[in-house]
Amino acid sequence: MTLSVAVQMDHIRSIDITGDSTFALMLEASNRGHSLFFYEPDALALDHDRLVAAGHDVEVRDEAGNHATLGDRRTADLSTMDVVLMRQDPPFDMNYITATHLLEHIHPETLVVNDPLHVRNAPEKIYITRYPDLMPPTLITRDPQALQDFRATHGDIIMKPLYGNGGAGVFRLAHGDENFASLLEMFTQTFREAFIVQKYLSEVRAGDKRIILVDGEVAGAINRVPAAGETRSNMHVGGRAEATDLTAREREICNRIGPDLKQRGLIFVGIDVIGDFMTEINVTSPTGIREVKRFGGADIAALIWDVIEEKRR
Repeated sequence: MTLSVAVQMDHIRSIDITGDSTFALMLEASNRGHSLFFYEPDALALDHDRLVAAGHDVEVRDEAGNHATLGDRRTADLSTMDVVLMRQDPPFDMNYITATHLLEHIHPETLVVNDPLHVRNAPEKIYITRYPDLMPPTLITRDPQALQDFRATHGDIIMKPLYGNGGAGVFRLAHGDENFASLLEMFTQTFREAFIVQKYLSEVRAGDKRIILVDGEVAGAINRVPAAGETRSNMHVGGRAEATDLTAREREICNRIGPDLKQRGLIFVGIDVIGDFMTEINVTSPTGIREVKRFGGADIAALIWDVIEEKRR
């Protein structure tokens, strides 16, 4: 089977291929003989009833500094593609939401991964609230009194923007921290949306586990350990990746959410688990493929393409 594949992503020349999951998916597609077309989200255009994008045919190779060769810029009718990978990084803002609406014009005749309707309806930090028994104590609000009451109840808390990503804007307010009022003022002035606060989980010192599910099934996991003096475990802010196995509780979490992910057409999903609790369900542009393989785990890019090819059949 040979497929024509369009990849909606941040500029391919700007990525760090050593840890980029989109690049891993592109490499696997190329190895299988699929053709690749790259475009940036701002190049999308709905021309009356045709969804088009200006971009480049691209060849990829696993060579740092020489990983992509771009063809001449051209405009492609995305309805003629077999697959579109929606892989640009958040923030999950109105521009991101608009892209999901536009891609619905071609899905499922052109298979969009992940399903744009369900990407739009499953924001990372809100979708998880469908499983209250699997997550830590959590509050989503802009109301200052509600936030103060939550802090009074739980003491040590994490506060972050509802639609942020990559650990940006994540703050820990420990017992006795006097910055709460100033931080609340800054959040109120910076963000129009509600904020999310969660009880701080001390188990994060042992790691924040990224578990990847493919078509609702566990495919692999990596543990991310925060650097000394850092609350966030994201690898681009100093977190250290290490091999890991799943606990019985983590398998319970995956078994609970897996059928819903599959039903929604969310083929590639990454969940974050600290201790016994799931803290996020990432459906927009999950990462971790290359780290899992580097530590001896499954070739998740191959598993994802197995699913895509089966759906295209």
